[in-house]
Amino acid sequence: MRNSNTFRRSSVFAAEKELVSQSKELCRDFIHSRIIREGLSWSKVEPDLPAPHGTLEDVSSVLRKLGDELEYMRPYVYRNIAKQLNISVAVEAVVSEAFLSVATEILSMGITWGKVVAIYAVAAGLSVDCVRQGHPVMVHTIVDSLGEFVHRSLVPWLKKRGGWGDISKCVVNMDSSAHARAHWLSAAVLTWRQILKTMYIYLTK
Repeated sequence: MRNSNTFRRSSVFAAEKELVSQSKELCRDFIHSRIIREGLSWSKVEPDLPAPHGTLEDVSSVLRKLGDELEYMRPYVYRNIAKQLNISVAVEAVVSEAFLSVATEILSMGITWGKVVAIYAVAAGLSVDCVRQGHPVMVHTIVDSLGEFVHRSLVPWLKKRGGWGDISKCVVNMDSSAHARAHWLSAAVLTWRQILKTMYIYLTK
């Protein structure tokens, strides 16, 4: 019986560790796409970055698509994150604390896929700031902080939904049709007002 319980706990731990690892891989890919889109050099951050593969590749495509929709609606919310938070991106502890504080506040009223995507968008926006200001190594700090946050706050929620694949339910298809956009808006969108409120709370705490 003891061996059975030990095996069960080990399996649970392995599954949770895998979810955290997947979350970090998705975060790296999400950040990578944003850095490239801004015309910045990704090679300064992490050369030979392995792309997600298999099912995770599909999840990454959906995540980027939903991130695009959030930024399309309120682009200024996800730009100049460091300036909005009034922080220096030269100090690792400051960057990590700021990201974790914002992510925690975003989920303070409950978890939805829209809020999860918003957290990834904030991570990407902050990473772009770090690269642009000459501190690309901070991208690793942000990815690690995202992993810490997922382990602490998202693993049980992800497990209940069978993992990251559930995010695909947020879109009807991967084109940019009005129907797909309408479904995303009704199913998972996080309002820009809540993001701004989150920034304000961080600044005034």
